[in-house]
Amino acid sequence: MKPTNLLFILSDEHQRDLSGCYGSSVAKTPNLDRLAARGTRFDNAYTPCPICVPARTSLATGRYVYQTGSWDNAHPYRGEIPSWGHRLIARGHRVDSIGKLHYRDSRDNNGFSDEILPMHVLDGIGDLLGLIRNPPAKRGNMVALARDSGPGMSHYNEYDREIAAASVAWLKRRAAEARGKPWVLFVSFVRPHFPLIPPPEFFALYSPDRVPWPRLYDKLERPRHPAIKALMSVMNYDEFFDERQVRTAVAAYYALVSFLDDNIGKVLRALEDSGLAGDTRVIYSSDHGDNLGNRGLWGKSVMYEEAAAIPLLLAGPDVPVGAAIDTPASLVDCYRSILEATGVPIPEEDASLPSHSLWGIAKGERPRRSVLSEYHAAASVTGTFMIRHGRFKYIHHVGYRPELFDLATDPGETRDLAERPECQATLAECEAALRAMLDPEAVSARAFADQAALIARHGGVEAILKRGDFGYTPAPGERPNFA
Repeated sequence: MKPTNLLFILSDEHQRDLSGCYGSSVAKTPNLDRLAARGTRFDNAYTPCPICVPARTSLATGRYVYQTGSWDNAHPYRGEIPSWGHRLIARGHRVDSIGKLHYRDSRDNNGFSDEILPMHVLDGIGDLLGLIRNPPAKRGNMVALARDSGPGMSHYNEYDREIAAASVAWLKRRAAEARGKPWVLFVSFVRPHFPLIPPPEFFALYSPDRVPWPRLYDKLERPRHPAIKALMSVMNYDEFFDERQVRTAVAAYYALVSFLDDNIGKVLRALEDSGLAGDTRVIYSSDHGDNLGNRGLWGKSVMYEEAAAIPLLLAGPDVPVGAAIDTPASLVDCYRSILEATGVPIPEEDASLPSHSLWGIAKGERPRRSVLSEYHAAASVTGTFMIRHGRFKYIHHVGYRPELFDLATDPGETRDLAERPECQATLAECEAALRAMLDPEAVSARAFADQAALIARHGGVEAILKRGDFGYTPAPGERPNFA
């Protein structure tokens, strides 16, 4: 394919189905809808991990979590594993980031020529509380999600506006420069990640009385799997919601999606106005989704579609227009795709990576693989592994019974087929596919061991409990709010 520039726009915690281009009749996302209309939409893309730091390490390196050891939000990327940025810079390309990275620190060689308005894990350390998993540490900020939801002012809103403005200015500067080797601009917004406090003008777009009620919210409909129930006992956000707060929180999340879309629109218009659009491919995705009250779950951290599935859009030169792809894909695929888009050969040592070309998949390639996601982080009592294997989703909880869903006939994952006699052959096939990729018991044990070592380095469990829970990483200039 012809080498071009690449604009990669990433959001944080954007549930795939809450966009017009993914079928929502409620979400107002005109800019993402236009991007999808002029390019290709992936309908079955997944995060390598439904929590920020591990997902972003996988995005940078083209490797799954078990290959990076970035298990949780206290094991951030520190530039030691080569990223697509490192590969590009070594070949003389400019690679800049604007916004959230959630790596360890800008003093590390993270694979960017320049980090503009970077946001990294708190104090270069991150969420130590999430390391404590046996049993999981109680969180201290659960009440804040319900309490704070609604229109207002948030440091995250101001931060995203700054990211959009800096991105527009960056594109204007590039347009004024002589054309050289293709560049990559990585624009990373923090919305719609909680706190669920949208700007009032965006909240006004959605009446709390008219937004969809969460699916499977009744207590009799919620997951009964012991590993999920254990996670919900720690991530007990829903205990602090009443009906009005649920509706307000859902409306606020929709509003934040529209706020995100508005900022994305500013960047895409700047690309057009700069005259660079004809020589620039665009990727849009998110690091993971959000449960948004479905099944009584809020946040992420599970393998159901709301949290594990992600939006993924491609557009630009040589990208099929108006196409929808059902072949499963992953954020790890961005590694190979970014190198291909800019004309950088895949290094020989990267040939075995699980990363596949999204451009090739968009044109009909069908990799023979299962797409993987893992979770070894906050509130989990065991290692959890998910594969998308054809039409089926298989979830393997180490030491617990598995889950199995047929997404072709049950896209809402309402019927767990794992214990049905007629599905045992499929269950065995899916487990074999997972074990062909990795040893789940060994990987889970390694995660627990690495976490225990890090707990010890930070003074032990009691010292970490005393430090407390800061809820979410503060925007640059914002002070953390420990609880």
